[in-house]
Amino acid sequence: MKILVSEVGPRDGLQSIKRAMPTQAKHRWIRALAAAGLREIEVASFVPAKLLPQMADAAEVVREAVGIPGLTVLALAPNLRGAQDAIAAGAHKVTLPVSASEAHSRSNIRMSCEEAIAQVGRICEFRDCLPGPSRPGIEVGISTAFGCTLQGEVSEDWVMAMAVRLARAGADSVGLSDTVGYANPAQVKRMFTRLIGEIGDRAGGAHLHNTRGQGLANVVAALEAGVTTFDASQGGIGGCPYAPGASGNIVTEDLVF
Repeated sequence: MKILVSEVGPRDGLQSIKRAMPTQAKHRWIRALAAAGLREIEVASFVPAKLLPQMADAAEVVREAVGIPGLTVLALAPNLRGAQDAIAAGAHKVTLPVSASEAHSRSNIRMSCEEAIAQVGRICEFRDCLPGPSRPGIEVGISTAFGCTLQGEVSEDWVMAMAVRLARAGADSVGLSDTVGYANPAQVKRMFTRLIGEIGDRAGGAHLHNTRGQGLANVVAALEAGVTTFDASQGGIGGCPYAPGASGNIVTEDLVF
């Protein structure tokens, strides 16, 4: 089974650090990650600079990264405007965060869950109107799929219903994100098995955090369910600034080992 490690440090990692990394340093870091063998890197987030000044240079970072041979460049966008900017910069794929928790959705992207689902549909419609060669892939990660520090328990049935609706809206893949690190291996295996059963080859990857030290155990469970794409961050940096208590991502180096 071929496994894809998708590096998210330059986006998810840096957004959790208050100081902004200089743009040239980002370029050097991303080139070094690619040289180390990573074939997919989420390099930036297209959000208002006043909210995340660490990502103010997103367009420049994407434009530089797409010139690296053999690298698939991802960018995160929370809404249509962000997606349009990411596509204009040349991102190969756009990642859309859609939260299964109503409280987290409003905190993270200022939308209800229903509004976020509708937004994905509009983004996919925009993408589908572009000329073929300039159409990026659209990936959705269902945030707080395994629980939420703001809302608490999140219904697994609701997560699956969301996944089906997002796939129907046009998303190329829909994955599950353990935004706050609440997941356990039994839950991960059960939910990814359900996801694959519900949406087939549109079932996406696993975005796992290590808040409770279960990140790599959850990777094993996801592998057993058939998941082949895993997000990870160099050094384990990262965490959602709009989800209290969310600590770092699983460590890229540990995941590869």
